[in-house]
Amino acid sequence: MDVATIYSIKGDLKQRMEKRRGGLIFIVSAPSGAGKTTLIRRVMEKLSGLKFSVSYTTRHPRLNERNGEDYYFISHEEFQKKIERDEFLEWAEVLGNLYGTGKINLDKLESEGLDLILDIDSQGAKRVLKKIHNAILIYILPPSPESLKKRLEERGLDSKETISFRLANAKDEIKEAKWYHYVIVNDNIEDAVEKFKAIIVAERCRWEKEFIIEEKKRMWEGDYGKDYC
Repeated sequence: MDVATIYSIKGDLKQRMEKRRGGLIFIVSAPSGAGKTTLIRRVMEKLSGLKFSVSYTTRHPRLNERNGEDYYFISHEEFQKKIERDEFLEWAEVLGNLYGTGKINLDKLESEGLDLILDIDSQGAKRVLKKIHNAILIYILPPSPESLKKRLEERGLDSKETISFRLANAKDEIKEAKWYHYVIVNDNIEDAVEKFKAIIVAERCRWEKEFIIEEKKRMWEGDYGKDYC
């Protein structure tokens, strides 16, 4: 293989790695109050090429929540119309409110070099897996029931009855964590962020593996013949 060809292949590989194709789907689940939202935001600040899938909900916005960033806040009527038009990847009712994940354009994500993070519960994750079989599942756990109760009380968003419901629901939800690919205990936010980042980087490397091997084989075959590989 001549020098120009070798440099051309190396250049293609470098360009490919710098501007990788996206399309990985990360499903992140956690009991309410486990710090999932903060964790996702921190990771997205530190890693490029990530997009957050903004879900739809019929509940009212909480303090500091913005339409189009945290959720798309829509009416029950609008939500029902989207169900009828089959616009959701999955949807569910929680505490009288409807939540839904919009359908994903994987081709668009790949062409834009973006990977998508979905914030949904374990039941929603099961429904998504029936349609996107290679999704990567990450479960965020609180360090203890006591710490979760404290977080729910300190954020001041729920009544005592709702907090009791969320704690009981968390017990059932945590049982689902066993079939996720990864589990992160959010005891220390910095440690949890680093683990989350490591998972994304590792999955991206795994996705790139075959491309890298094929490119390297082309280089070796040029110099030593196909039998060498």
